[in-house]
Amino acid sequence: MGEHITIKPATGTYVMRAGGAVLGETTRALELIEGSYPPVIYIPREDIAMAFLDASDTTSSCPHKGQASYYNIEAKSGTIADAAWSYETPKDAVADIAGHLAFYSNKVAVEQI
Repeated sequence: MGEHITIKPATGTYVMRAGGAVLGETTRALELIEGSYPPVIYIPREDIAMAFLDASDTTSSCPHKGQASYYNIEAKSGTIADAAWSYETPKDAVADIAGHLAFYSNKVAVEQI
């Protein structure tokens, strides 16, 4: 990963909430730090209630991580568009985040408890 990106286990328990629902809880989160950006918490897919999430048509590309896929959250109050993203087949240097999702902080509360 070099100096640009570091990935390490996130300490503690994390809970994800959106649209009045708890989306998941985990003690197996990863913390990804990329350059001067704030840390991003990646949650294992198995620890998320994926029934609330639907794949969207949105994609993006990162030169360091690869191609990202996005997910909408289907909440009781309506759809929260592109609230989460995942690198399904990340580049080798960040392979640890495969099978994990990250959430936009302005759409989903990811709280350490």
